[in-house]
Amino acid sequence: MNYSRINTIGGWLCFVIAAFTYILTLDQSVSFWDCGEFISSAFRMEVVHQPGAPIVSMIQKLFSIFAFHDKTKVAYFINISSALASAGTILFLFWTITALARKTVVKKDEEISSQKIIGIIGAGFVGALAYAFSDSFWFSAVEAEVYAISSLCSAIVFWGILKWESQADEPKSDRWLLFVAYMMGISIGVHILNLLTIPALIFVYYFKKNQSPNWKGILKVFLVSIAVLAAVQFGIIQYVISFAASFDYFFVNTLGLGFGTGILFFAVFLIGGLVYGIRYSILKNKRVLNLVMLFTVLLLFGYSSFALLIIRAQAKPNLNNYNVDNVFSFSRYVSRDQYGDRPLLYGENYNSEKVGIKETGKIIRKGDKKYEPAGTKSEYVFADKTLLPRMYSDKPEHVNFYKSYMGFDDEHKPTLLDNLKYMFSFQTGQMYMRYFMWNFVGRQDNEDGQLGGKDGNWLSGVKPLDAIRLGNQKNLPPSIVENKAYNRFFFLPLIIGLIGAVWHFKRNQKDAGVIGLLFVFTGVAIVVYLNSVPVEPRERDYAYVGSFYAFAIWIGLGVLGLKDLFSQKLTPLRASIFATVIALFGAPIIMANQGWDDHDRSDSHMARDMSINYLKSCAPNAILFTYGDNDTYPVWYAQEVENIRPDVRVVNLSLFTADWYIDGMRKKQNESAPLPITLKHEQYVEGTRDIMYFQDYKIAQHIELQEILDVLLSDHDEDKVTMTDGSKYNVLPTKNLKLAVSPQQVLDTGTVPKEDAGKIASSMEWTYNSNFVTKGTLALFDILTHNNWERPIYFSGAMPDEQYLGLNKYLYSEGLNKRLLPLKPDTAITQDFDRVNLKPMYNNLMNVYGFGNIKYANHLDRQSADDVAMISNMFNGLLTGLINEGKIVESKKAVNKYFEVIPAKFYSRRQVMSTYYFTENLYRLNDLNRANAMIKKTADYVGKELTHLADVSESKNQLSSEQDVRLYLGYLGQMVKLTNAFKQASLSKNLEKQYNDLIVRFTPFAAG
Repeated sequence: MNYSRINTIGGWLCFVIAAFTYILTLDQSVSFWDCGEFISSAFRMEVVHQPGAPIVSMIQKLFSIFAFHDKTKVAYFINISSALASAGTILFLFWTITALARKTVVKKDEEISSQKIIGIIGAGFVGALAYAFSDSFWFSAVEAEVYAISSLCSAIVFWGILKWESQADEPKSDRWLLFVAYMMGISIGVHILNLLTIPALIFVYYFKKNQSPNWKGILKVFLVSIAVLAAVQFGIIQYVISFAASFDYFFVNTLGLGFGTGILFFAVFLIGGLVYGIRYSILKNKRVLNLVMLFTVLLLFGYSSFALLIIRAQAKPNLNNYNVDNVFSFSRYVSRDQYGDRPLLYGENYNSEKVGIKETGKIIRKGDKKYEPAGTKSEYVFADKTLLPRMYSDKPEHVNFYKSYMGFDDEHKPTLLDNLKYMFSFQTGQMYMRYFMWNFVGRQDNEDGQLGGKDGNWLSGVKPLDAIRLGNQKNLPPSIVENKAYNRFFFLPLIIGLIGAVWHFKRNQKDAGVIGLLFVFTGVAIVVYLNSVPVEPRERDYAYVGSFYAFAIWIGLGVLGLKDLFSQKLTPLRASIFATVIALFGAPIIMANQGWDDHDRSDSHMARDMSINYLKSCAPNAILFTYGDNDTYPVWYAQEVENIRPDVRVVNLSLFTADWYIDGMRKKQNESAPLPITLKHEQYVEGTRDIMYFQDYKIAQHIELQEILDVLLSDHDEDKVTMTDGSKYNVLPTKNLKLAVSPQQVLDTGTVPKEDAGKIASSMEWTYNSNFVTKGTLALFDILTHNNWERPIYFSGAMPDEQYLGLNKYLYSEGLNKRLLPLKPDTAITQDFDRVNLKPMYNNLMNVYGFGNIKYANHLDRQSADDVAMISNMFNGLLTGLINEGKIVESKKAVNKYFEVIPAKFYSRRQVMSTYYFTENLYRLNDLNRANAMIKKTADYVGKELTHLADVSESKNQLSSEQDVRLYLGYLGQMVKLTNAFKQASLSKNLEKQYNDLIVRFTPFAAG
């Protein structure tokens, strides 16, 4: 048997299996989160958010060409780029596993026997396919994110160093080291997570060059590897640009030369130095220096891909994050300044006392002829600090979580021990080990489980073992058993991987140590380095796939471990075959079988439909304010790629605080005219009016918004407040704001139909809902003041309430968006969701909106499932309004539409709550059959959920998931009252019995 040929064919077979899997299950269009931004930016060569991914944009742009002018297929083909990159990762993982296996079981110059070939190739298949079907990797493989290509780069880099190792004694082996260096440079243009492979690579080199290493040498190499990692991360990625910026500052501001002159000088200096170093190393025969010089050059070659962002920024595209058109903005861009700093080894706790502020640096911006100061970087000085601060954020939601999770009272000051407990239990346990177990043990559901509790847990399917952690598992509820992410692996992939790790350490400690180092650095080390805050917008398991990759290597080597066990009873050939078959069923096959349905996005297109809905429900030439990723990025995609409603101007309020973003809003984009912003650039340029605080001047009456603008924009000292350091700043003197309304103008622009002329307010009066004003808020005030109702103004209904500026009583829901209307506030309305603009809302839900096939989709991801509840709530709001106005015919049509598009299955608690209110409207319409059926279905679901929680409470002898218990019992009690109110006596009696029986079970554990 020709091992080399079999190994090559085996790798490509894994590639084909993975590629077909991902192509069959990939999203057919845009996905939620960052995908819409990446697709848009790739298609039109724009600039994505920090720290940029130029290589990804180039690759995705190449794949977009295969759409052949069919813009609706652009996202699909860009998704295929992720699928193929992920399949490529599996290809190189296969070859990595077989290389490690062969090195361990086959002696040098030994002929490989058939039984060893079967064992080695079997290990490759098992490990590679186990990773192919792992939960986190599969998720990223079927959407247009950076992590697929990032994984491919890491796989190639690690495979490359093993190729070097196998040929290290040959004359031209160093070419593989240079190949690794260039690929690492390329990977910087994808995602910096790849840099975490550096320590493992250095140890491969060290062990090859030192056949008898000792602990002292290993410790030295470990420290060197950390230093090299830091040198690349900070020295090459950040400080090279910082040095170039310093050179340019000197040449421009001191010597009076043009912008970029210093950069050219620095480039000549850098290139000259590298050329000299390479030449010197050759002439003096200094091999290590030569490698270091060539490594640096090739890393910089790869890093040069970021030139794409600078070039495209000069073109001022629609999406031009950070406007990196000069060296200072580019330096801050690659340094991720936008995301701020987090204490790592020493710093403050969440309740450390702030005793001052210290300056940490200068912010420089590009002026007309010179670089100008744009303020200073500063940080608080704290009275007390601690080592390894893990609980450092003073945001209220984070502080509440820290205290609740750790059981602290308000006076407690966290110690080093407290921080270590938090790091191990939450950051490492809940936010890393839970993800690890999802991938190799099993997963309970696809709910967000960051906060602990009953959601988002890992579980194995071995009920007695699961019960130890999660409580009684006898009566699992629909939220688990009907969830497609209910994946049970019965510990088998984990066990096989542990067998592989033990076998590897016994047979080859050096290589096992390298894989262990890769596992730690791409897993727990990221946890420690990122020091993430709790309550993230989404689960972050995709950040740790590198460690899952390393463990998949051990799953593959588990075949050889099993073979050794079986060899005690079987011949080596039969043991190899049996071990391979057992491991295939114990890892990749069971993982594929359990994971297929929850990774199959082929029949759902929720993100695309929702993005189109946001745009199509806007009136012509509208301004649409959005805030979060999922009501912005897909909308960008719809406009930038599919050219849907190019007349609508989308304004992301989370970016509206940046001067470069406001600049873009003052220009025409697509078919949208510039926004009515009268601010001058110098009034909001970086470092100017970044934040202006409220200072109560005790003004009782509401002040016209134009007057407030004048005060906030004033350069007169009398309109400013003097700070302790003598500097002067504008302030907001009152929160009571007013905007005069011209009824005729409102009617002429069609903002309000003529039949509602009597409802128009003479002025809009409201109370601003924040203690400060950003330059984004300033620009928004400017728009409100000078728009003159010529362009319809909408706010996304999904954004946090504080983003509405306190204008809630003038915001009327028309579906996904809320429209700003100058109508007299209806004092009868006490809840914002009851404030609807019926006519357009009816048209949107009945005729305009698409619903992403949520009724029949095989599986809905977490965001899509949340959107089901949101759409259901929209129907509730519409139906309530129609019934209140006596529009029974339209109400019945809306009910039919609801049943046509909303899935019968419950995807979330919010959907259960929404269904209750919809049922109430069915009773109001006297649609008793459907109302009763819906009540019974809801009660059955709630009953099963509560029965499970009662089982868990009894097994743990304490109330489990108190919030859920109270919620479900509350709604079950409301169902009793609702059915009784509408004279459904028999049903009400049954519900009451169900309610009372459950109350009896929970009473021993509940207080109040």
